[in-house]
Amino acid sequence: MHANISETSQTIYLSKRFNMTAHVFDKSDLKSCTKTVFRGSPQQLVRCGPPSNVHLNRHSRQLDIQASWRKEETKYIPLYSVRYKELNSTQWKEPPVQSKDRNRCTVGNLNASLSYEVQIECVANNKCTQCPWSEVFTVPPELTDTPVIEMVKDSRPQTKGRRLVIIKWKFAASELAEGYSVSVGKASGEDPIETFNTSRHLFIVTLSHSAYHLKITAFNGAGTSPAAQSTIRPLDDKDLYGKLNLTFNGNTSFTVSWVDDLIKTYSCFSVEWWTRGNKAAHKSFYEDENNYEVIPLHEPLELYKRYTFTLHTRPDKEPCNLKFINNSESTYGSIQSYFTEGSPISAPGNISSSNVTQRSMVLEWTSVSEKDTRGFLLGYILHYTESPDDRTDAETNVTVDAGSTSYELVDLKSNTVYQVQLSAFTAAGMGVRSSAVYFETKSTASLSIGGMIAGVLIGVALLLLVVNLGSWLLKRAKRILWPSIPNPGNSNAIQKIDGVCELELLEPINREKLEEEDANSLHIVDSREETSPVSNLHSNSDSCLHPNTDHEENQGPSETTADSAEPTKVDPQINMGLCRRDTATDSSAQDPTSDTIKPTRDTRQTDPVHISTVAHQCPQLSFMSDYTTMELFQQALTQCDPATISLEPHGQSEDTDSPLTRPEVDYIHQSLYDTVLHLSQGSTSPNEVYYTVL
Repeated sequence: MHANISETSQTIYLSKRFNMTAHVFDKSDLKSCTKTVFRGSPQQLVRCGPPSNVHLNRHSRQLDIQASWRKEETKYIPLYSVRYKELNSTQWKEPPVQSKDRNRCTVGNLNASLSYEVQIECVANNKCTQCPWSEVFTVPPELTDTPVIEMVKDSRPQTKGRRLVIIKWKFAASELAEGYSVSVGKASGEDPIETFNTSRHLFIVTLSHSAYHLKITAFNGAGTSPAAQSTIRPLDDKDLYGKLNLTFNGNTSFTVSWVDDLIKTYSCFSVEWWTRGNKAAHKSFYEDENNYEVIPLHEPLELYKRYTFTLHTRPDKEPCNLKFINNSESTYGSIQSYFTEGSPISAPGNISSSNVTQRSMVLEWTSVSEKDTRGFLLGYILHYTESPDDRTDAETNVTVDAGSTSYELVDLKSNTVYQVQLSAFTAAGMGVRSSAVYFETKSTASLSIGGMIAGVLIGVALLLLVVNLGSWLLKRAKRILWPSIPNPGNSNAIQKIDGVCELELLEPINREKLEEEDANSLHIVDSREETSPVSNLHSNSDSCLHPNTDHEENQGPSETTADSAEPTKVDPQINMGLCRRDTATDSSAQDPTSDTIKPTRDTRQTDPVHISTVAHQCPQLSFMSDYTTMELFQQALTQCDPATISLEPHGQSEDTDSPLTRPEVDYIHQSLYDTVLHLSQGSTSPNEVYYTVL
């Protein structure tokens, strides 16, 4: 037998009683022809190939497998086997798992976080003697986390009667998810439920004002995650009220009509109605002649229940059932109605009072729930009267609007107890009254005491304010009108004046010291001059300066000569008295800015120059208080005759300018240190002047 085969398979009828040999040649390429030979009994050569379709789904640590074969092989394969292993593992799990029927097989006890590899083969029988393994299917990890819906937000588009709904969510195992499935369907149960696949965590859909159910799942090659569910609430648009009219035809039907001539544009409509907390009912219809429709009901309408009716328009043609969810219908109008109204079965609660005075009080309460109202609330009735013990007038009734939960009672009597009750009413009548509540107005005495207390508190506060403000104003006026003047007794100038008076007391001691230590003297080299602040006060007059140090007694200076090689030792604690008489011929006195002394002759000599002081009487200075003025200060200076100090080197008298030194001890220490250092280095100059310091 010879046959040309153009496909990948060919049916050849053979006898089962004889063995066969088949030679198969590949003629697709004449230059490289291939050949295969099959030998054996026809019963032993029947092979059933691997499945043509495989669907894998992981959930609850299980793997569900659905496999199917080609039509000509399906009748020979009653069961199949599945073997599996962890991804990248070399060993297959033993034994293989056998299916329950020819379509479905379940593998359990898997690790949800691991990936697996799966192979499928048919179970061999006398019809399928050979069953090869299929290709390897890779199963990703199971998605065990549930997406979390973060936001469902309404955004009204330009088209009236529709809204844009923005949905946002997050998924913890987003790296394992290949995408997300978003299913949206009407809460009334009307088909269809539309499903959208996206790879983002954000989805925007255009819907009508109806309520919708939302479901979001993540998916990959192994299956889907648990679903996150939410309800998109109906949009209560006040602009849509007033466009519908409703008439009840008993409790088994109603007639809905609309104001505009919609049949010129639309012919397919849908009406929904529901009560609070219950599932909505729906009815779609076709209308192209009248602007109304009679809707029959499968269940009768309930008494004392508030219904909401909504009419939607659809751009489709008959049949008018919903074709899809996104951007399919628009809401035209809404209306609320009761089939039968009743009076309220409960009263307003939590009655309280505030702002109680002698003649008025404010009453507050909470409204009646919609369930207990049993109709459209029209308002409240406030019943009040004097307490039974003090009642002199009849009961007073006040009607309050339905939107208010407070009311102020006026023209009341002081120090009187009032009994108050509240009730709500609808079109069916007034409801039950609340329990009686008693309130008392304030008396005149309490008002007077309260006024007195308030007056005292206000007076104390004002007094404290005046005291604090007055103290602050007095201090500020004193600083402006009588400024504080420093005590001159603590100033440097007064200290210099006191120093002049001390010269008289120190002069005998200085003379005695000079005689005892005539042989010992200290040469001080100084070519600088500082202008005394006192000399600037009185020009062309004597100036006296007496620097004070820490010790009242002079200590003997160390001995030094120009030819001595030993270093000079100086006690820094020295009391120095130095005065100078200005002369008209002295250039340094004429030029107060001069910083150097210009002697008239060379004063360098080996013999020391002795300083003798002549003390003058200085009257005692006294002031009437700690404060003085500049005029009194200048008068005090004129009363002190400064001491005259003459420089007499070996009996010769010549007026020589001497430097004025500051009274600071640190400055004297530094000057003595510089002088001794200069002498120890043996340097002199024509401008150096030698003075003896006791």
